[in-house]
Amino acid sequence: MHEDAEAAATRLTGRAVTRTRHLSASLTEAELDGGLVVVVKRGHARDAVAAEAAGLRWLAEPGVVPVPVVRGGDAHWLVLDRVTAGSPGPAAAEDLGRGLAALHAAGAPAFGAAPPSAPAEAWIGLAPMSTTTGTAWRAWYAEQRVLPYLRRAVDDGVLDHTEAAVVERACAHLPDSAEPPARLHGDLWNGNVLWGTDGRAWLIDPAAHGGHRETDLAMLGLFGCPHLDRLLRAYDEAAPLAEGWAERIGAHQLFPLLVHTVLFGRSYAGQAIAAARTVR
Repeated sequence: MHEDAEAAATRLTGRAVTRTRHLSASLTEAELDGGLVVVVKRGHARDAVAAEAAGLRWLAEPGVVPVPVVRGGDAHWLVLDRVTAGSPGPAAAEDLGRGLAALHAAGAPAFGAAPPSAPAEAWIGLAPMSTTTGTAWRAWYAEQRVLPYLRRAVDDGVLDHTEAAVVERACAHLPDSAEPPARLHGDLWNGNVLWGTDGRAWLIDPAAHGGHRETDLAMLGLFGCPHLDRLLRAYDEAAPLAEGWAERIGAHQLFPLLVHTVLFGRSYAGQAIAAARTVR
């Protein structure tokens, strides 16, 4: 029997819904009895809801970055507190920079480690993401975050073999790193930062896992994040970045750019190849 968002919210929270407003094909805003406003999200795959809920709880655990409270979830539906959208501001960006530094420092058991209680299947957007772990960042990043999407892009005819060779050369020259696994949001482009009316920057839609902290910061720079310079300065003051980090941005952007190439096609291929060419 098909269940709609209103019925799912009532079942998962135990509270009646007094009104709803559809935000998109998969998102519905609902006001619960008592006045709490939530967002009801339909998962695109069975494990996607559980992975997102586990990721949000893992990011919330250190208490250093604002994330929506998970009110309930099952195999198909996720209910979260709604964040009322406001305007980005420099103070919120600086707070987020310091918060991300503390979040990353909270750590993870290994590169690729999924949040506790997360399912074996992980996702970044609509793309599957490996939860295979590793102890050496360079090898793990190439094998679990770059090459799987490169192979799929080639198989789908989105990248040709000459272009694939550029990415493969980049994988062979990735920078080494002695940094420990950081607790990452994992899909930290600007669209997953909500600038709330409360003056804070909230994180949503994580692909949370253990990784290199520079990857989260590189993702923020991909599609334009307001006040990014203030955010990065505050981050670096709280937890100084390793020398030359700006020169490694292209290496860390390879992962999200190849994911976008797989999901959205040829329009992102040029950016992925350009990022690969910065790795020497």
